[in-house]
Amino acid sequence: MDQGIYLIILVGTALVLFAAFSSLIAFRFGAPLLLVFLGIGLGAGTDGLGLDFNNAALAYFIGSLALAIILFDSGFGTTLSTFKQAAAPALVLATLGVVLTAGLVGVATFYVTDFSWLESFLLGATVASTDAAAVFFLLRVGNISVRERVRSTLEVESSSNDPIAIFLTVAMVTLIGSGDIVKPNALAIDIVFGFLQQMSIGLIVGVLGGYAIVRLVMRLKLEQGLLPIFVLALSLLVFALTGTMGGSGFLAVYVAGLMAGNARLRSTAMLKRFQDGVTWLAQIIMFLVLGLFATPSQFPSIIVPALLIGVFLIFIARPLAVMLCLLPFRFTHAETAFISWVGLRGAVSILLAIMPLIDGLENGRALFNIVFIMVLVSLIVQGWSIGPLARRLALTVPPRMGPLNKVELELPGSARHELLAYRVVAGSPVERGQRIPRWAKPSLVVRDGRSMTYQYAGRLAAGDHVYIFVPDRYPRLLDRLFASPVEMDPEDAEFFGAFAVDPERPASDIEAAYALGLNEDEQKMTIAELVREKLGGRAEYGDRTQLGPIELIVRDVDESGKISAIGLSLDPPAAAVRVPVFMSPLEMLRRLIRRLKNKPAS
Repeated sequence: MDQGIYLIILVGTALVLFAAFSSLIAFRFGAPLLLVFLGIGLGAGTDGLGLDFNNAALAYFIGSLALAIILFDSGFGTTLSTFKQAAAPALVLATLGVVLTAGLVGVATFYVTDFSWLESFLLGATVASTDAAAVFFLLRVGNISVRERVRSTLEVESSSNDPIAIFLTVAMVTLIGSGDIVKPNALAIDIVFGFLQQMSIGLIVGVLGGYAIVRLVMRLKLEQGLLPIFVLALSLLVFALTGTMGGSGFLAVYVAGLMAGNARLRSTAMLKRFQDGVTWLAQIIMFLVLGLFATPSQFPSIIVPALLIGVFLIFIARPLAVMLCLLPFRFTHAETAFISWVGLRGAVSILLAIMPLIDGLENGRALFNIVFIMVLVSLIVQGWSIGPLARRLALTVPPRMGPLNKVELELPGSARHELLAYRVVAGSPVERGQRIPRWAKPSLVVRDGRSMTYQYAGRLAAGDHVYIFVPDRYPRLLDRLFASPVEMDPEDAEFFGAFAVDPERPASDIEAAYALGLNEDEQKMTIAELVREKLGGRAEYGDRTQLGPIELIVRDVDESGKISAIGLSLDPPAAAVRVPVFMSPLEMLRRLIRRLKNKPAS
């Protein structure tokens, strides 16, 4: 017995270590890291090294626990500004988009396989949601810098679309397992009311749980080492309690993380570091277990229908659902196309595909194998192509700052301020003489091993260590002052135009210089106001608007969203990549007006 325990620990830790080590190779070659984890699990399984793991209930339990940890961390790392910016389109995608995707894939599955209608829609439900782990990894860790609104929409959608996919899967499994005759009207009513119950309970318990986490962390004087464990245990308590009440535990734990991450908790920096590590471990274990559970020798019999359904999901179902969901919003066709492409399937789909096996459904194993192959196709085809596609659609923006050398230190007894330690790097704004803002309080400078007050240190030099007191919600401006110079890609050298223009200058100045054809009201605006108006009332870093022979580019926005720097390009903009399927109503209207204007008189 003892030897068996040691052997299990030995094999398990070896797999985790190998998966962590393989990240170096994945980063070097740009491979989707989660695909590597899944591949290691497959290689170690029954058809690989021979590790026989066939416990569906245990695999589902481990996956659910890991997913709860990942979703709490996703909410904890999502700022309220990001959530508010993308809430409306992301939540439409997370609800209506999931239903549309499940329905379309279900119809395709029925005509490609021998499954019944209910089994086909069950398969559609399992692959209807995007995977938060895969999306967050590729966008954040993969250093793909895309427009903020697009990134926010994808992150919020992937974090919030699991509950409805889980609900639909559970409903389909229950219905198939019961063997009852399907009554469409009664089924629709049950699904609607069941969904409302799950979402409402999940949302209420999530809000209350998040509030409880914040209050307990603020009031209890726990040891530093116990605090992150306490928060993690509370998040899992919220997840489990919601599930026992008949609600969506996954929605609740995400909402609780969102509330806790945006509250003024003490030791926030330590909590984030701990959760980063735990989330990585959860992802590794989840993908390894799901890979171990699969049996590749069974794949040949269903490989053709699985590939056909996977291609249909990637190129038809997901794009069509995204296009319909984003029609009411001001997304360009390029943005809509990119959002539809970054609909990666991952561990959640495989996890849901285990449920038919747990319930002993007749075609449960075939359904699981098809879903597993679809996930592999998604990670291979979409995971490797996201970066090139973002550049092809002109959605990438140059990074705002280079690497940063910073340490966050907690102040005992204070939940309102932090002590930041920066190392001044050569070429950074502060090294070039830019002043530190008044709301930051520099207290100490360490230079060549000697300590001195900031007032007597003089101009900061490369290699100095500066200790600064700041409010816990300090603006990102301070990081940008101490960041390394941005290493600009040659393709991005002209991204922001030939030269800068003062955003507070009147628009009449550029009208006089370039004859843009602005009307009187537009000429009375400042250049910043004109750009914002042309962009629909909201501007973000990297936005561009064409005015006759010139193009104005938003070089920077401040913390309040106000345009603080604008670039001007005299070169004609490159022709936009045409993706005719994805067009917003505004683009459709503009294209219709242009055609009517150019239509010859009869």
